[in-house]
Amino acid sequence: MAEAWLNHICGNVFEAQSAGLEAGILNPLVVEAMKEVGIDISHKKTQWVSDLMKSGERFHYVIAVCDEASAERCPIFPGALEKLHWSFPDPSSLTGTAEEKLTRIRVIRDAIKEKIESWCAQKCSSATNFDLD
Repeated sequence: MAEAWLNHICGNVFEAQSAGLEAGILNPLVVEAMKEVGIDISHKKTQWVSDLMKSGERFHYVIAVCDEASAERCPIFPGALEKLHWSFPDPSSLTGTAEEKLTRIRVIRDAIKEKIESWCAQKCSSATNFDLD
């Protein structure tokens, strides 16, 4: 969700890539929640963080959006100018019915959007024609 929001909100300034600590599949409820706000992530493939590290690509920012416990497992990206940690619950760890999970995923989705809007506004305040909508 964070990658999609960042690319949607300030993709004219940043190009976000997402990767997990473990290989996985897209959560269909996350796909549904993002589709509700007009962002289709169904075509995305999951990446493993070690694949990004092996690519040799340099990143200006590395933003971990996992919970506090998982953040300790996050690898160090050489050359990253800034490493940030934004703690959000992992949608895959939610329990309950599909509707209960979707309700909580919507809350997470909206919280991630708010955080990214705020961060982009701060980082891009000098960019011209910057629009958060």
